[in-house]
Amino acid sequence: MSEQAVVKRQFGHRARLAMTPALSLKLDEQAHAARAMWNLLHAWWQMMPKDQRTLAHADAAIRQSRKDIDFLAVVPAQAAQAVLKTYVQAWKNCWGGRADAPNFKTRIRTVMSLDIPQGQHLNIVRVHRRWGVVNIPKVGRVRFRWTKDLPVGKRADQNNRITGARLVKDDLGWHISFRVQTLEPEPEPHKGPEVGIDVGVTIPLALSDGGKFEHGAWLTDREQAKLLCLERRSAALRQYRKRGEKASKRLQHVYDQIARLRAKAKRRRQDWQHKTTTTIARTYGTVVVEALQITNMVKSAKGAIDRPGKNVARKAGLNRSILAEAWGRMVAMLDYKLTRRGGNLVKVPAPGTSQRCSMCGVTTPGNRESQAVFVCKNPDCGWSGNADHNAGRNVLHLYRIGLVAIPAAGRRSRQARQRVQPATAR
Repeated sequence: MSEQAVVKRQFGHRARLAMTPALSLKLDEQAHAARAMWNLLHAWWQMMPKDQRTLAHADAAIRQSRKDIDFLAVVPAQAAQAVLKTYVQAWKNCWGGRADAPNFKTRIRTVMSLDIPQGQHLNIVRVHRRWGVVNIPKVGRVRFRWTKDLPVGKRADQNNRITGARLVKDDLGWHISFRVQTLEPEPEPHKGPEVGIDVGVTIPLALSDGGKFEHGAWLTDREQAKLLCLERRSAALRQYRKRGEKASKRLQHVYDQIARLRAKAKRRRQDWQHKTTTTIARTYGTVVVEALQITNMVKSAKGAIDRPGKNVARKAGLNRSILAEAWGRMVAMLDYKLTRRGGNLVKVPAPGTSQRCSMCGVTTPGNRESQAVFVCKNPDCGWSGNADHNAGRNVLHLYRIGLVAIPAAGRRSRQARQRVQPATAR
């Protein structure tokens, strides 16, 4: 008889919905009604005395509003309760110092979304190798892209199930994000080697063992030419719009085309990041990265009126390239994927990793002659090589000497809290 600890794992899976124009219009109406319900709830909260701002009173106000206002009735009852729950949680986050106070949601800047809090209402069925069908309240049965095995049907039980979902609309259409709960054996420690990773713009990921991960342009030449043409067309149409005037239908159509192209590039970038981080998490047991302050790195070089900056346009281009790589999301992906496989993610201080020679350990500001070439200025060394791989070796060296800046935030503590009773195997 052997015992093995199991861990309750909760994750999300996003899938694309195949919506007809009629079904998409129904979801649009529900999302707009849910946003209006949030705004009415916020206005009610501000008008009521503090002693009457209770969950019971807010719930009664929402129920009455769905009876009195016709367009609010299109929101399913469970989705309306989810709006209330999210609003109350927003205030708890504010009181806890984790976020700002909730405010009204505007029609333009707010992401259209709707929550389905009960998983049993989804009735998910896999009908094809690539397609599944999900039930959306007050909309009907809708097909979605099946790209991951989900605990549905006979595979679902109390510990392995879908607890809910959220509908989100972006520039490429409606998507559904399933909330999945599974019970898995606690992973054994990963026996893979250690590796240091240096992130960059020329080489996105340079590894200390000499490996690297690169990618091409996220848009094809034809798509880039189309994007440039659309941006020029929008600039020409904006010349005829007065300040504060609403955009014309023609200009809004151009904006939508630009947004769809940029959303397509973002989706391809996320796909590359997922595949790359999965490969790294499977290969290496300990991954060491730099604790970068990305917000400080992408500050503008414009300066002030009395002290103007230098190379402002060049720095702005570098900032766009840094933000396009999405280093923070890459590290977050590595964190949870390594945790699931028993690996470890460690962060070390970033200063000096690109100027220190990984062979002799001498740090000289002039060591890095260019973006790609590193030449040690120490007369006793004189080593030269790729600058990004040199920085990756320095990152790994800082971990091995015990100079750790920020360990993976709360990962082991979260895993300990989610640990349940050992499962007994006969």
